[in-house]
Amino acid sequence: MAKRKKSNLQWIKETLELKPDHRWESPSGYKIFVADRGAVRFNVPQSWVLEPQDKSFKFLDKKPPNDDCCLEVSFNRLPPNDWSQFPLKSTLKKVLEDDSRNIISKGEIVTIKRQTARIVWTEMKFIDVQEEPREAFSRTCIGLGSNVQCLITFDYWADQAEQLIPVWDEAMRSLTLGLYIRDPMTGLAFPD
Repeated sequence: MAKRKKSNLQWIKETLELKPDHRWESPSGYKIFVADRGAVRFNVPQSWVLEPQDKSFKFLDKKPPNDDCCLEVSFNRLPPNDWSQFPLKSTLKKVLEDDSRNIISKGEIVTIKRQTARIVWTEMKFIDVQEEPREAFSRTCIGLGSNVQCLITFDYWADQAEQLIPVWDEAMRSLTLGLYIRDPMTGLAFPD
C-alpha cells in the first residue's frame, strides 16, 4: 500500500499482513493494485515492478533500463456531481490528437459500461525512434465513476503484443473506481 506524506509529497510504502479470512482475490500470476484506499483498483502481473511517480504509478515488466513496457495510472478525486454526461469519447480523442509521437494508425474507441463507472479506451500504433526505429503500441484509457477519474496508459513493442495484450485485458476487466477499502488486511470494502 502506498500513502502520500502531506509535508513533502513523497510516497511511503507500507506492508501489511493479510488476515487468514481476507477477501482479496486476483487471477493466478496477478497482484491487486489499490490506490488511495480504493479510489482506483486493478490487477497487474505479479512479477512487475512498481515505480511511484510524483502524480502517477508506473508498472514495468522489468527493472529499468531493461524494461520493455510500461503501464501507468494517474487519478483524480472529483467533487460530488452527476458525471454521467461527461464526454469521455471526445476527451479521449483530444488526448490522442495532442500526442506528438509518430503515429501510423489509430484504433476504434472501445466503451465499457459498468454499474458504477464508464470506461473508454483506444490503441494507436507508432514508430519509436529513440534508438533505432521500432513499431510500438500505446493504449490509453479514461475511466470515470464514483467521483473518481483515472487515466491509464500502456506502451509496449508491437512484436510483443501477443504476450502483453492479456495484461491490458486483465487491467480493464478488473478496473474498479471508488470502491473504498475499510480494512486493507481483510479487503472489506464499503460503498462510496
